[in-house]
Amino acid sequence: MNYHFIAIGGAVMHNLALELQYINHTVTGSDDNIFEPAKSRLFNAGLLPESNGWYPNKISKNLDGIIVGMHAKADNPELLHALALGIPTYSFPEFIYHHSQNKTRLAMAGSHGKTTCTGMLMHILKTLEIKFDYLVGSQLPGFERMVKLSDAPIMVIEADEYLTSPLDARPKFVHYKAHAAMITGIAWDHVNVFPTEEIYHKQFSLLINTLQKDGSLFWFEGDAALKEIVSASHYPFHASYKEPQYQNIPKGSLVKVGGYSFSLPFYGKHNLQNASGVVKMAETLGISALESWKALQTFPGTAKRLEQVYSTAKLSIIRDFAHAPSKVEASVLAVREQFPTHHFIAVFEVHTYSSLDSDFMSRYNGSLHPANEVIILFDPHVFAQKNMEIPSKETIEMRFGKGLAMSDISTLKSVVIAGIQSHTSTVLLFMSSGNLGGLDLKEFQC
Repeated sequence: MNYHFIAIGGAVMHNLALELQYINHTVTGSDDNIFEPAKSRLFNAGLLPESNGWYPNKISKNLDGIIVGMHAKADNPELLHALALGIPTYSFPEFIYHHSQNKTRLAMAGSHGKTTCTGMLMHILKTLEIKFDYLVGSQLPGFERMVKLSDAPIMVIEADEYLTSPLDARPKFVHYKAHAAMITGIAWDHVNVFPTEEIYHKQFSLLINTLQKDGSLFWFEGDAALKEIVSASHYPFHASYKEPQYQNIPKGSLVKVGGYSFSLPFYGKHNLQNASGVVKMAETLGISALESWKALQTFPGTAKRLEQVYSTAKLSIIRDFAHAPSKVEASVLAVREQFPTHHFIAVFEVHTYSSLDSDFMSRYNGSLHPANEVIILFDPHVFAQKNMEIPSKETIEMRFGKGLAMSDISTLKSVVIAGIQSHTSTVLLFMSSGNLGGLDLKEFQC
């Protein structure tokens, strides 16, 4: 088959393009800007467009399908030409469903933890040598790409609530029509497209409405809003989950389930809650809870999810993708619990549209309180790029309720280094969905 990608440089889009080429389809693509690592990966595969931009002459009737990414606009000239020619056009969620419509589909949803949960289930299946396809939002250890397409009978999907495409304002996860779904929790995010909390919550009702009638739904029982949504859905086959009995151990957790003990290489109550839900998802495939917990003892984790990048007796440095208030709070609590006697320095970069919004910032109040020192990193240029008002340092500090707001990387380095030098043991937690202003974490190693 011949496929053309409009906005091929996206995280999932370029991985889907690489996978389709790998299984012997012909792939071309366009984009107006492509960043690393997509740029190098597409170049190495011979799929990097010769130049940035949109070229309608790339679209011809010999194409079997167009796959369009969210980054493209509704008036994209390639997209308009494809529609005029009547070429089948898919968003990537629609294409994933098209590929997996005869498979058992398992969807991991929620405002936080989707990638980790997807990775956990993938690890269980891989450990037990069960064949499966997948779509996950981050590169995982042991998996070459973020997308796998084959003749396997199962597909594991990280199910995102964000908009589907320029032509489809529904959330991505409604397209998957899953046989089993897990919702980790709901915390208002993406305020640029879901302007109220009520609208955001409604997206998860839409997800439940699309599940197979004889399927399964698992949800975190500690989320009051989620409990209300599930109850109102009247979905017949649902069950809640919570964290198992556990205790922190060096570099992980000791979990006790059903009379057995399991030493897991990850920590944090939210991660253990997620693991419990994943075990229930695996049970829908006939995998016992004992088999799943055993497999999770070798789970390698996911990149930038409480990822320990440096560790000595004096200093531990942890990198985390947390950006929404609930994610920040969960990560900070997990680190405080794992390192109870360390001097704890938390650095959080406001980077997403939601976190940059001065009113939304107040939702972070309290989320960083367990840390001894807090730094809120902001870049005035990012506010300007998004046509948003640049708040004062005092406003940011007031909204967060704790910490020093700063935009200068040199000042940040000085404050952090002083904190490290004045204590016998320190843990540094860096949280951002961006690049921390180009900060090199190796500069703090000692």
